[in-house]
Amino acid sequence: MADKKDNGLLTVATNKKAYHEYFVNESFEAGIELFGTEVKSVRQGKINLKDAWCSIDNGEIYVNGMHISPYDHGNIFNRDPVRKRRLLMHKREINKLFAEVQQEGMTLIPLSAYFNRGRLKIQVGLCKGKHNYDKRATIAKRDADLEKRRAIKEFNH
Repeated sequence: MADKKDNGLLTVATNKKAYHEYFVNESFEAGIELFGTEVKSVRQGKINLKDAWCSIDNGEIYVNGMHISPYDHGNIFNRDPVRKRRLLMHKREINKLFAEVQQEGMTLIPLSAYFNRGRLKIQVGLCKGKHNYDKRATIAKRDADLEKRRAIKEFNH
């Protein structure tokens, strides 16, 4: 099922791998074009953003590699689980993203999927790839913060 609900947003999936592999410079909200059985499957939490990425073709933005499992009761109406899906954004936003992606090392990665007032939205991040030493530094900082929180908690008890 869905993860959490806060201020009207129901988070269905997050892409934790994206935060490990990339620096997220900016994020955008986009709608997504789905068929009925896909929406029902997403409501059941059967969506995976792990290996997904976005591409811009002919002035339209698409998400590739996003896996939505077939709906159990969908029979002939089910679509291909990893088909290319169109994202819905304003033309000026797509043109801005296209200009940014032309820079070396920049890419578009779906960061999370959530329901906002009943409509599925995808948070798309404008990202730059991390090097191995950046990943190690991120892990070391996270571990140091964890140790610091544990020490504070132990001291207060």
